[in-house]
Amino acid sequence: MSRADPEDGRATLADYAADGPVDGNDGQGDTSRPVTIAFIAESAGVSVPTVSKVINGKSGVSADTRARVEELVNRYGYRKPTGAHRNNVVELVFRELKHMWAVEIIRGVERVARQHRVGVMVSEFGLHDADPLTWDDTVSRRPNCVLSVAQLSEAEREQLKAKGIPFVVVDPATELPDDVPFVGATNWSGGRAATRHLTELGHRRIAMISGPPDQLYCCARLDGYRSAMRSADLPVEPELVVYAPLTSEDGYAAACSLLALPERPTAVFAANDLQALGVYQAAREAGLRIPDDLSVVGFDDLPVVAWVDPPLTTVHQPLTEMAAAATELALTLGRGEAAPQAGLEIATTLTVRASTAPPKS
Repeated sequence: MSRADPEDGRATLADYAADGPVDGNDGQGDTSRPVTIAFIAESAGVSVPTVSKVINGKSGVSADTRARVEELVNRYGYRKPTGAHRNNVVELVFRELKHMWAVEIIRGVERVARQHRVGVMVSEFGLHDADPLTWDDTVSRRPNCVLSVAQLSEAEREQLKAKGIPFVVVDPATELPDDVPFVGATNWSGGRAATRHLTELGHRRIAMISGPPDQLYCCARLDGYRSAMRSADLPVEPELVVYAPLTSEDGYAAACSLLALPERPTAVFAANDLQALGVYQAAREAGLRIPDDLSVVGFDDLPVVAWVDPPLTTVHQPLTEMAAAATELALTLGRGEAAPQAGLEIATTLTVRASTAPPKS
């Protein structure tokens, strides 16, 4: 079926969505009338702007309506874009760029992108109050693929799918459906290794400063701590487990509360290095020496923690390697090739430095 004559006043689906051609004779739809966006809207029982939003991957459409419109679009022959319509750019999306580990992730993405002669664009969207238009901008730029750090909502995933843009989540903070590709780290094993190191040194009163309980990797690190404590036949005292955001300021506040206990801990495992640096400050203010009076373990192994005094014992999270693997996976999907596996966890390792020692007898 040819496109409708513009003079008859009817815009075809292709006129509204130049992303892909219309093939109205696919054996599924009614070919007795032109496939106009108005026809799709009438069939779906929605407005023309709503259909346009669905076609262009815009937000503001309910899941049920979006599914109904997409089913009709597919039935009447609209072809979703292919890789030929995407730009040779990897878009790396952060919700926040203020943390030091962002540099390690960017380094990994750049390394692989350079090898494949692909450009890199870095975007910061903000947290839950981000303007939804920023995501619309990403979709409209048509990157080769998208790497999203920590999170990627269902609505965002659907927008990318509607445009044929592959995506990978790096270090996911929440549970993802089985078909969502991701690259993470062995957070549970890392938390267990950190705590086991402290128990093997002879510590019995070990505190844990965990991250927010709604963050998947923080929960895994806390579960690893609990597992190691159980294996050492040590109780997990509720007063020794505190939750705090993953910042040095909040690590400091949490450590101050722990060190003020009538029977203070002899060791603290922090959910990340920034919290651990806050513990250093709280210990100094309390007149405690690390590791003589208090052992401290972090998580991430940011380059800076090897230079603090004393150098921090921490769990090495291979952020650069994780980002590189995620980029390779996303580019593989971008070429239309099948991924060897949808999810990948890269092993963490314990880096022992001078911030841990046996407790005073």
